[in-house]
Amino acid sequence: MTKTSLTRLRLLALASAGAGALMAAAPAFAEDSSAVEQLVVTAPKYVPTGETTASKSQTPLVEVPQSVTVISRDQIDLLDWSTLGQVVRYTAGVTGENYGPDQRVDWLTVRGFNPVQYIDGLQAAVGSISNVGLDLYGAESVEILKGPSSVLYGATPPGGIVNVTSRRPSDDFGGEVEIQGGNLDHKQVNFDITGPLGDKASARFTGLYRDKGSQIDGVDAERTYIAPAVTFQPTDATRITLLSYFQSDDVKGDSRGFLPPSGTYTANPLGHTSSHTNLGEKTYNRFQRDHGAIGYDAEHDLGGGFTLQQNLKVTHLESDDRGLFASSVAADNHTVSRYSFSFAEDVDVFAVDTRLKYKGDTGVLHHDLVAGLDFRRYDYVGSSAFVFGVPDTDLFHPVQGLHINAPPLSVFSNQVQKQTGLYVQDQIKLDKWIATLAVRHDWVETDDRTAANADADDKEFSYRAGLSYVFDNGVVPYVGYAKSFQPVAGSTFSGALFAPTTGEQYEAGVKYDARGLPPGVKLFATLAAYQLTQQNVSTPDSAHVGFSIQTGEVEVKGVEAELVGRINDRVSFNASYTYTDSEVTKSNGPDLGGRLPATPKHKLSGLVDYTFQDGPLAGFGASFGGRYTSETVGNLLGAFEPVLYEMKAVTLWDASAHYDLNDWRLAVTASNLFDKEYVARCSAAANCFYGTRRVVTASITRRF
Repeated sequence: MTKTSLTRLRLLALASAGAGALMAAAPAFAEDSSAVEQLVVTAPKYVPTGETTASKSQTPLVEVPQSVTVISRDQIDLLDWSTLGQVVRYTAGVTGENYGPDQRVDWLTVRGFNPVQYIDGLQAAVGSISNVGLDLYGAESVEILKGPSSVLYGATPPGGIVNVTSRRPSDDFGGEVEIQGGNLDHKQVNFDITGPLGDKASARFTGLYRDKGSQIDGVDAERTYIAPAVTFQPTDATRITLLSYFQSDDVKGDSRGFLPPSGTYTANPLGHTSSHTNLGEKTYNRFQRDHGAIGYDAEHDLGGGFTLQQNLKVTHLESDDRGLFASSVAADNHTVSRYSFSFAEDVDVFAVDTRLKYKGDTGVLHHDLVAGLDFRRYDYVGSSAFVFGVPDTDLFHPVQGLHINAPPLSVFSNQVQKQTGLYVQDQIKLDKWIATLAVRHDWVETDDRTAANADADDKEFSYRAGLSYVFDNGVVPYVGYAKSFQPVAGSTFSGALFAPTTGEQYEAGVKYDARGLPPGVKLFATLAAYQLTQQNVSTPDSAHVGFSIQTGEVEVKGVEAELVGRINDRVSFNASYTYTDSEVTKSNGPDLGGRLPATPKHKLSGLVDYTFQDGPLAGFGASFGGRYTSETVGNLLGAFEPVLYEMKAVTLWDASAHYDLNDWRLAVTASNLFDKEYVARCSAAANCFYGTRRVVTASITRRF
């Protein structure tokens, strides 16, 4: 690590320590709270207390024997976050924006692996990328489950999953209308309104329209999002919420980076390649996507401690992507050869999860039991076209205005996958001890419609066990063990279909919910250490060139610390530290011993917001935060990637100022405040991507 990196690390450590000092000052704040005559409450739910994703129950977050981060709506609003890549900036164990400012999707890694996105507890219509780029204005919260989660969710990667919970109707009337503007030609209007529909129903309608550019020249991105929801409560025991959303994206001219290393990652004798460079064709490059869903969450109280719940969702996604992209730079250091790539996906998902829950006692034991059956039908059709021989361009003076004919697409994947899972979990309490035991069995059928004899039937057991102890002051140490599985496409040289890859994790940690501190202090803190192993990883078959066998293995070990707090509605803060040691421990290829891409060994972040609650500045607040990411690698070595790209450490700063007056709110937010230009990732010879430059947004909101 360089001297500069160490200096930045120390600065961020001081920022995080400052958040801790604010927490230590909580009693003093509490003593003064009685003298407050005017109170402007701006983020009452900043600190999460409970969750439903990790255990599919209302178990308090502190009692779940697994690392889970819940990012509330108030946190999302603080810095005007709109993507998953942005909301994880101050979260331990997660890195985002790994390919810079991608307008289409969110690039995340959780404990070294790409998480699958869920929406309202059911898997989204993900395609070749494990998320759908859903705008977070319609989200009530984001929940990140770290580590194997198959015992309740079936086929999932070993690093974890991400769940977005939609805004729900309220029985109280309220809402907001907001107008935004900013650099990069950012223009946006959004609204959210909710209230009762008579005595037995309530509704919510959320919508957004955005038109913005990008740090890459010639890009225009439009997004439309709407999300109607209605809740019915025909009886005191029954509650049904209808949920839906539709999002349309149209991104024109975007080359999404895809720059050669020359002039970005390495020096070019002719000069530096700007982060604004667009090596595509502005009039041809285009990404279009429509996706939407409709479904419901239903709950019925059966009495005697029994509750029946079901959530169901039908989701459709279709996208069309085309463009010219850089291939290589000639010996003259400025002529860039290019290729044309077109890609289309059509995804349909039907998912339903039915659960019987029981809360009650058997003697001295208290049970929080959930038994469920879930089913998911995933229908995917993918098409693409790859063409060389398109016109060259210049690295420093890209040629634009060429007429390009779109090549015809060919289907490369056409399959239906059906997953049925049966699971049982019981959280058993004895005095202050909590034992969490869960088991699941999955049946996964894959029908490949592009090739004969390519169908696969997989069966897999998943397990989870944890033990916690709840001290009176809110300190909860725990230990846990969990397994995961994920089907793998392909076959060996002999024709045997690949078995699912599996994950296994041991985790120990401690959580704290500040229940012993004064009422004005809200705090949630976690500290966890884990060892995660992925097995049945595909690796080259040394006996048969061009084929693979499943003898590879990856190991990830780490320590994660996370803190989120709020003191007397004045001071809000986030702080996190992540240490991750990843390694390919078994492989027949050159990646043996390598680190996982986009997985820094160190990540440190801290953010503090102060809002005046009384006096002449009542309602005014500001925040300042910093985030440090240590060196990372952009790729694993392989037959087609003989060069290892290592990214430098980077420190970025964020800030905001906001003013609340009656029902109005004015805010200005800035990410990457000092406009740091850096390479976020190089993953191949022409795949270098600059990180997100400075983004400044001003907004005015009317609440009612």
